[in-house]
Amino acid sequence: MGGCMWSRRQFLKMMGGTAGITAAGGAGLLTGSLPTLLRAADAPGNGARVAIASGPSAAENARKAVDAVGGIRSFISKGDVVVVKPNIGWDRTPEQAANTNPDVVIALAEMCLSAGAKEVRVFDRSCNEPRRCYVNSGIQKAVEEYAKKHHAEGSLRIYHVEDRKFQQTDIRDALVLSRWDLYRDILEADKVVNVPVAKHHTLANVTLALKNMMGVMGGNRGQIHFRLAECLVDINRKVPTHLAVIDATRILLRNGPSGGNLADVKEVGKVFASADVVGADIVAAERLFGLTPDHVPHIRKAMEEGLGVASPAGIRVVEV
Repeated sequence: MGGCMWSRRQFLKMMGGTAGITAAGGAGLLTGSLPTLLRAADAPGNGARVAIASGPSAAENARKAVDAVGGIRSFISKGDVVVVKPNIGWDRTPEQAANTNPDVVIALAEMCLSAGAKEVRVFDRSCNEPRRCYVNSGIQKAVEEYAKKHHAEGSLRIYHVEDRKFQQTDIRDALVLSRWDLYRDILEADKVVNVPVAKHHTLANVTLALKNMMGVMGGNRGQIHFRLAECLVDINRKVPTHLAVIDATRILLRNGPSGGNLADVKEVGKVFASADVVGADIVAAERLFGLTPDHVPHIRKAMEEGLGVASPAGIRVVEV
């Protein structure tokens, strides 16, 4: 890697201080020069940083992981319209691990609002019947209850996608998809927080943050699986992720993406976070499923096409 690569000793020394602050419960202490140092570590040529937070609380893991990559204010500015994009694709309960854990979604929405976001939008284009997906996932209830309790109904919203809001969109420098119907609300957003659940996928081997962006596509999405790697690069290039937070509270080991059998679910109790969507997917695929980019063509293609870190060797993993 070119540029001003930090030595391993320098980086670990700096991150050791960060971990100590986080372990001490200092979610609000990532101020001053520390976020600047953390962002410098992720500058072009310096690779990517991926945080892994472990513990019994999914919400706390989300907070710790985001703090360890610079804190929410490194990503969200006052007045931003933010899309928090979970997986709400399936008519499954949280215990079945086919959708993002509601506690992770709420923690991220709360963080975005605390950073001054003007509006936080939560939605997904479901694969099963949308109303059942939103209800049985637990995400709709969690968002609505939080908004009501904190008088945030105007600034935090969860809603179903509408066909009329998909718009034909040109994708510059596309590998395959030069045009596709994409959801207007995400195209108009200032920031995208990409919040998938980690799970097995029968066709793609694994689905994480890169593949989660299929939820903003209109039309016949199924046909992109014939050239999935290239199509996912195109979608993620057009709709970049500003912060990837991968929910591994529970993961689906088999029969994904829909699952349904609790025997296929593993309790993991982790959350991954990174400003680099490719780095986040690389680390989560390896740590959770034992898969390298060579096992997951869309991750390898995204790496080759410059959507994020260019090599696993350029990733620093921070565990908190």
